[in-house]
Amino acid sequence: MRSVPPELLDFIDRHGPFYVIGHKEPDGDCVGSQLALASFLKRSGKTAYLCSAGPFSRNEIMPYESRFFVEAPPEKPSERAAAIVLDCSSLQRIGVVAETLPKVPIAFIDHHAAGSAVGDVVFIDDTAPSVTLMVLLLIEAMGGKPNKEEAEYLLFGLGTDTGFFRHLDDTSSEAFEAVSRLVSAGASPKRVYNLMYGGKSLFSRKLMGEILTRTEPHFDGAVLVSFVTLMDQQRYGLASRDSDTLYQLLMSISGCEAAMIIRQEGESDCTVGLRARDRIDVGSIAATFGGGGHRLAAGLSLRGGLEEVKDKLLGAFEPWFNGG
Repeated sequence: MRSVPPELLDFIDRHGPFYVIGHKEPDGDCVGSQLALASFLKRSGKTAYLCSAGPFSRNEIMPYESRFFVEAPPEKPSERAAAIVLDCSSLQRIGVVAETLPKVPIAFIDHHAAGSAVGDVVFIDDTAPSVTLMVLLLIEAMGGKPNKEEAEYLLFGLGTDTGFFRHLDDTSSEAFEAVSRLVSAGASPKRVYNLMYGGKSLFSRKLMGEILTRTEPHFDGAVLVSFVTLMDQQRYGLASRDSDTLYQLLMSISGCEAAMIIRQEGESDCTVGLRARDRIDVGSIAATFGGGGHRLAAGLSLRGGLEEVKDKLLGAFEPWFNGG
């Protein structure tokens, strides 16, 4: 992983208060990095405002929603105010927060290769498994150590983006060394695992059963595709979404190289989640449609109905199988 750029340390030293902003539709890595960084900034004598457009639809992050402003706080910012955007590298990805954010210097901290961040300071490391790990390195570069609460936020985010470490390989010793430091600071892997995977409703298991039942194999079973309809979500509720476990089940099927879940968000709007085992770069596929993510995990939004979106995405997978 790359070291923290000195200009980011200088940026934090020279500025404050900070708007600590994450992307819309946040996940555990986004929320965990925001909570940990804002807490550390406050312990360092700075003022920090947590901002997120939401929605906090994932069960494991719902308890934190009340800590975030949907819009930038209305008070007039001081001359030294600045923004730190985490887990994305574009103001377009922060949603409605961008509409109320005053014109202040901006630093981006992200581990996604997609996108081209334009800010006063940019710290992007696509070799990092999570932004929470980058925030840990930032805290340590500032001469600090996370307290117990911050360490648990950071471990939660790292666990979220690595599927509780099952996506890490033999090049990941630095990540596990960081885990050791977080546990030494008081973070509990057991509590983090229960936060990520416990507390699910019976409805979530029933919805998962329906999604698995309608799964379709394509390219001789190398790509598995399923979908979630508006009716499913009305019947089972948004809190029943459990994407990580669903992808884990699909990717465990023999011969599966990639999985695609299409979620209907409106009559002609869909979001798509993509996962890959090793060979297929789903990040590049998502980028083709304006999405982003990593080589093995990515997502996008696309106009169209379920069948139309499915056909478009399968067309994007085709070159990986016909040599085009």
